[in-house]
Amino acid sequence: MSLSSPRPHRVVFANEKGGTGKSTTAVHVAVALAYRGARVAALDLDPRQRTMHRYFENRTETAERRGIDLPNARCEVFRGDTLEQLDAQLAELSEDADFIIVDTPGRDDEFARHAAVEADTLVTPLNDSFVDFDLIGQVDAETFKVRRLSFYAELIWETRKKRALERRQEIDWVVVRNRTGHVEARNMLRIEKALTELSKRAGFRVASGLSERVIYRELFPSGLTLLDKGHLGELGTSHLVARQELRGLVQGLRLPETVRRAPELALA
Repeated sequence: MSLSSPRPHRVVFANEKGGTGKSTTAVHVAVALAYRGARVAALDLDPRQRTMHRYFENRTETAERRGIDLPNARCEVFRGDTLEQLDAQLAELSEDADFIIVDTPGRDDEFARHAAVEADTLVTPLNDSFVDFDLIGQVDAETFKVRRLSFYAELIWETRKKRALERRQEIDWVVVRNRTGHVEARNMLRIEKALTELSKRAGFRVASGLSERVIYRELFPSGLTLLDKGHLGELGTSHLVARQELRGLVQGLRLPETVRRAPELALA
C-alpha cells in the first residue's frame, strides 16, 4: 500500500502506564521507516522525560562523532499548553514528512489522549502482566475471563466509531505484547487468552513485541538501534534474536509503504 493522503500517516505510541517500552519501540519503528526511504518526523509529548527526543539526539551526535550516515528522524519536544498548539506543531512537522511518530507519556494526559484519537495507527505496548492488561480490560479473579473494557479501551472504541462515521476512516489499533523473561508460562497463556477475547470486543489487533533485553538499554547512549548493521560491533545470539523480534514487530504493524525507497531495505 502506498501513501496517497496529503497528511502523513500518524503512528501514536500510547499507554497510560509507564515501563512498557513505548519510547524504545517508537524509536526503532521510526528508524525502520527511515531505512525504507521514508521521511520521518517525531514528536515527544513528555517534556519532562524526553526519552524519545534524547535517543534521537544521541543518534545525531554519534553519527557526527563517527562521521557516518545514519537514517534518522526529525524529532521535536512538545512544549505547548493547549491542544491548538499541539495541532499546530503536528501540522508544521507534517509539511515534509511521510510519517509522524508520536511518543506519549506513561500517564493520563489530555495531549496524549488527543494524539491517540487522531492516530492512523495506534500502538499500545503491554508487558505480559495483568497489571498492564488492566489498562484495557478487567478480568475475573477466578476464571481470568474478561469482565469489561477499561475506560481507556472504551475511549478508543468510541473514537474509532466516530472516526469511521465522520471520515470513513478507522484507527488501526495494535496492542503490542512485550514479553518479559520472568513471566511463567501459565500466566502468559492466561494473558494470551484474555487478549484474544478482548480484541474481539474492543476491535484491536495483537502483535508480538520485544523481549526484555539489556541490549535495548545499552543502545540508548549511542542512539543506535538493532537495525544499524555494521555499526554495532560483534553481535551475539541475543542481539540477533532481538533483531528478528524487531523485524516481526514492524511487519506486524502493517504500516503503508512509501514511494521513495532506499537501495537496500534494512529489514531484509
